[in-house]
Amino acid sequence: MNTLTTLFGGLAGVLVLYALGGRIRRLPPLLRAALAGGVPLLVYFVYSIGRWSGLDVAAMHLSVFMVAALMLFALSQFRRDLHWAPKLLTGFFIGLVFLNASLLYIATQGLPEPISSWWLKSDGGKVYSGFSGVVPHGENAAKGVSSALSEAHQQSVLGWKVEITGLDAAGLTRLVRVRVSDRTGLPVERADARINLLRPGTTEASHSVELQRVDAGVYGGVLELPAPGRWLAELRLVRNGELTFRSVQEIAQP
Repeated sequence: MNTLTTLFGGLAGVLVLYALGGRIRRLPPLLRAALAGGVPLLVYFVYSIGRWSGLDVAAMHLSVFMVAALMLFALSQFRRDLHWAPKLLTGFFIGLVFLNASLLYIATQGLPEPISSWWLKSDGGKVYSGFSGVVPHGENAAKGVSSALSEAHQQSVLGWKVEITGLDAAGLTRLVRVRVSDRTGLPVERADARINLLRPGTTEASHSVELQRVDAGVYGGVLELPAPGRWLAELRLVRNGELTFRSVQEIAQP
């Protein structure tokens, strides 16, 4: 179940619960609205246990469900004397909900294939909002660029050849193998290999997996994507306590 389903499914739940609450005569209107918005929100939080998609997604569900309930309360209480301005404002917020939901869908699932083929002339693959780059944005962006250039120079001097397989596999679970050899072609041993998963534009890893040695110069492990969408897979090779190799690859899961 994706975010779009939970968002609009919960919104439909708000409408149904509000309508059912109207049949209980002794139920105060404000409590009726609170229950209509709170019950789907509680169901969403229970569903999110073990499937956490981030605070931004949770905040969107909270705002959509509660604002929808309050709008239903206002419309039912003042529908006879409601001025055209509040009606226009209500329509604006309804449109804003659908716009935010559409942007959230594109960010996590990509543009629908017919739209991306017609508008962006894609080759049928998933098209997302864009790639923010391998250096995180923020107040220390200049330092990050300098660090990235220094790492690139260090790796070119080192001359290691690193081959990564499995990141482009389908599904949330991917078997990853990393083969490391030096400039003479000999396997590199006694290296600590780790893959960190980050959302584009963030600095904190959402998930991390340590790769184990499976053969001479070959390290492997099972990478679990926490959720669909776009991810940055950061491979880090540490030897003798020093970071000797780092690479970032973008992966996507519909």
